[in-house]
Amino acid sequence: MSNVIKKFTDHVKKSTIKSVINGLNSASDKNLVRFFSLMELITPKTYKEPIKNFKNSIKKNDPTIRLLRRILNDIDKNCKDKFLLNFIAQGVLINQNKKDEIERQGAFAPTTILVSPTMRCNLSCVGCYAGNYTKKDDMPFATFDKIINEAKEMGVSFFTVLGGEPLVYPHLFKIFKKHNDAYFQFYTNGALLTDETVKKLLELGNVAPMISIEGWEHETDERRGAGTYKKIMLAMDKLKNAGIPFGVSVAVTNKNAEIISSDKFMKFLVDKGAMITWWFLYMPVGKEPDIKLMPTPTQRVLLYKRGKLIRKKYPLFLIDFWNDAPLVGGCIAGKAYVHITPKGDVEPCIFTHFAADNINNKSLLEVMKSDYFRELRRRQPYDENLYMPCMWIDHPEVSREVHAKYNVYPTHEGADTILNNKEIRAHLDRYSKEVKREYDKIWAQEKNNYCKNCSKTCK
Repeated sequence: MSNVIKKFTDHVKKSTIKSVINGLNSASDKNLVRFFSLMELITPKTYKEPIKNFKNSIKKNDPTIRLLRRILNDIDKNCKDKFLLNFIAQGVLINQNKKDEIERQGAFAPTTILVSPTMRCNLSCVGCYAGNYTKKDDMPFATFDKIINEAKEMGVSFFTVLGGEPLVYPHLFKIFKKHNDAYFQFYTNGALLTDETVKKLLELGNVAPMISIEGWEHETDERRGAGTYKKIMLAMDKLKNAGIPFGVSVAVTNKNAEIISSDKFMKFLVDKGAMITWWFLYMPVGKEPDIKLMPTPTQRVLLYKRGKLIRKKYPLFLIDFWNDAPLVGGCIAGKAYVHITPKGDVEPCIFTHFAADNINNKSLLEVMKSDYFRELRRRQPYDENLYMPCMWIDHPEVSREVHAKYNVYPTHEGADTILNNKEIRAHLDRYSKEVKREYDKIWAQEKNNYCKNCSKTCK
């Protein structure tokens, strides 16, 4: 009986949220503030601060209000309903009790689980960690299905699909359809976003594509191949016209940092219909990493400064994966997210190509309780300065210590290059010291903004 009552209660919550938010389409700014004040009251503690910040942004009349209007008015109704029900209602409001119980057991329920069901790709980008793979290396449907079922039992409702190129995986839409009560984002090069693919996404509603782009045509085609940029432009137009929410993902290198953070590029993305922009620093991982592509410490600070200005100017949700680390307490590997390879190896991070466990031999809950992941969570954050979150490029000594201590194995050929190559080790040691010099000045000014709500005792 209790299970029936819970299902009924969850249904009422979803229906109420859906009705209220759909009624906000034409709401005044004052009523939007009232709505988020109500959400702040009923939302679990984990999400209260982000909602409060969102509410305050609306009060200040910054671009957040225009972004919210874009979400409410420009997205197709089915896509919007799935986002509200699966991502917001289920993921934020309903599932938190499950996640709290998992944490009491000594594990952690990730915010999102990254799955690479295939490493095959229709492109061959410079510096990509994906190598040469065939269809026989793809993840079986049953394994992908198992991952999602176990994750949902733990309270996870948001999944990120990577590759390779996810659209070459034959079971992708079967997964999306079977788990239509979850929400997915998938990272794509955009070349395979045909009319038929867009039609399927529109019918499903629970999927948001994130298109990889390197800047303008020259930067994109230089790294991804001639003609790629034009295909991306067509894909963006198809998605915008269909009302499917989408974003872009940028691998920030020392060649494009200034370009992708410019006003001209930001305005262009908004005009094309993108609602989210992800900035990921190029990482020296994989079989033959190119350390020359890494953005410099000075360029990282540039992104930090530009990010603040962009959020005050453009109706775009920007996630700077490194400079936003203080908002989530530093590194979130093995905690707020994990990555599962086509073989089933469970990595703590998409850039950490090592594993201690395989999903084919253990449940997801057992993996999250592993000594390897517990050690990472115990050490996080790796530094008082939360602008230096990464154990690979900000604190390389941490990655070396942890991976020497635990019985982990490389998840693909050449993954251990970052640990064993003398040139790369020396470069990262120098690089991390330069990063520290740059960011210690920033942290001294901003430390109190983040530390006042923190319960940790820093090292």
